[in-house]
Amino acid sequence: MKTARVDVRYRLAIASRAVAAAAGGYALAASLAGALSLALVPGLPRVEAVLTATMLAWLAYAGAVAWAFYARTAWGAWGGTVLPALALGAYATAPQWLASMGSAA
Repeated sequence: MKTARVDVRYRLAIASRAVAAAAGGYALAASLAGALSLALVPGLPRVEAVLTATMLAWLAYAGAVAWAFYARTAWGAWGGTVLPALALGAYATAPQWLASMGSAA
């Protein structure tokens, strides 16, 4: 009986997807929680906005993990988790950047 031989490139691709799922998913969940908290504060009390955003971030984390293994390539897995995390992180930190730029002038 022949044994299936697994290529090193295949193992590295799976390892890369696993890291993209864990690290990229965490980055996406954290940035979503921050951005969504800021977006919900005008309509909800601060504590409820943060709790709601954090609970929804868990769903985003699960979706990011699924996406990392659903994507066609490992690059797609990284792009699908890290790029939205960067965009949401920029949205969450924009008020601080703008406030510091206004006070410096």
